[in-house]
Amino acid sequence: MPKSSIAVRVRFAPSPTGYLHIGGARTVLYNFLFAHKNRGEFLLRIEDTDQERSSHEMSEAILRSLNWLGLVWKGSPVYQSANRMRHLDICSQLLEKKMVYPCFCSQELLGEKRAMAEQSGQGFMYDRTCLGLSEADIRARMEQKEPYVLRFRVPDGSVRFHDLIRGDMEINTSEIDDFVLQRSDGSPVYQLAVVVDDHDMGITHVIRGDDHLSNTPKQILIYQALGWECPEFGHIPMILGPDKKRLSKRHGATSVEAYQEAGFLPEALVNFLALLGWAPGNDEEIMSLQTLIERFSLDRVSKSASVFDSDKLLWMNAQYLHQLSPEQLLPQIRTLLVDRKLITEDVKIDSAYLTRFIELMLTRVKLISEFADAGRYFFEDPTEFESEAVQKHWAKEGVSERLRLIEEKFSALDAWDEPSIETLLRSCAVELNIGAGKFIHSIRVALTGQAASPGLFEMMALMGKETVIRRLQTAILFIDKLAQ
Repeated sequence: MPKSSIAVRVRFAPSPTGYLHIGGARTVLYNFLFAHKNRGEFLLRIEDTDQERSSHEMSEAILRSLNWLGLVWKGSPVYQSANRMRHLDICSQLLEKKMVYPCFCSQELLGEKRAMAEQSGQGFMYDRTCLGLSEADIRARMEQKEPYVLRFRVPDGSVRFHDLIRGDMEINTSEIDDFVLQRSDGSPVYQLAVVVDDHDMGITHVIRGDDHLSNTPKQILIYQALGWECPEFGHIPMILGPDKKRLSKRHGATSVEAYQEAGFLPEALVNFLALLGWAPGNDEEIMSLQTLIERFSLDRVSKSASVFDSDKLLWMNAQYLHQLSPEQLLPQIRTLLVDRKLITEDVKIDSAYLTRFIELMLTRVKLISEFADAGRYFFEDPTEFESEAVQKHWAKEGVSERLRLIEEKFSALDAWDEPSIETLLRSCAVELNIGAGKFIHSIRVALTGQAASPGLFEMMALMGKETVIRRLQTAILFIDKLAQ
């Protein structure tokens, strides 16, 4: 396939050896934004040539993460392993042109040479031992089934290219050794496969992490050897953890699925990742995907590494979460509660109850998961009580008697709604000549097991009379036992 007639065609090419991590997600996002900004195409290629480490399960996990983020590609994913014969054919063409040559050096010999280079304080480069082999010697070794790899013969000179992010680059080829294009088992290596696939897919721009920067001169040499036009390259700086070291598992969650499971919204994660190394040119921070597309440009991508700020992501997620209505969140929260076994699928809890629950909790949470973590007491009686809350609100004289009084009053209350509950409670406070807070705080601990919650009267009205009475009775027993 010749170079694409489309002005922009980019790709994301993950290796299915693990989940989609944050760095990869930012790379795919920048490709997606660049393609849509320029009315081009965004393609997906699964680079599964490493058969030992690649897995179908990881491929499916990557696809799920991309779909969850809303970063949809054009057409079907291309699986690199399906192009194996094409890769080998190109390698044979290069062999015929004598741009690659067979190398019979064993791993043991190469290891010895590498050790010697390290001992002398030099970096190891292949010394072209096999470049001077005669045709007869090569044939004889092959007839004897001696293992060999095919190495690219790096020409003298330099490789120049303009990096879309870093600017003009020049690498002297004396710094590049004759790299392998085909392994001893006959399989093509990444350097060859990526060039052939990018050419055949008509890729015009390769936007990827700067960990690939050292690969670019080698790949440009392959393009030149084949007489193919090179795509443009742009290398995105890495993401660092708060300690300014490369982001890794020691900094917490690094995969997209982990953030999904933690309760982040895809829109928030996309917005956050876009700003992790790119600036829109103003102070605006909350931007929809469409706005990001309209504003995005590679010339505003930072040339330096970015620091991952978990607190900023959490804040941004809260901004998106609080913009949603309880009705919009209802299906997702219902699924969450079922997964956490707080409700069951066979017992359909009233949607009105769930909607009101979401409404009461919404301003108190920053993550979807916190509806279950922080709101558990809306669905099951507390089995423990916060020690600080107990000490502050229950470990005082008269608390048990006050709760008995209010429990009796509530049991006799006919109308169970917020105004009626509040009126009764405050009248009890007046009757005992105490502040209403003494009732409110002690009842809150009884109902939730903790000192903080949504408004007490709204919460009691939603929980229902039976639940409130039962939990008050449990609290009274606990307090009485505590006083013994």
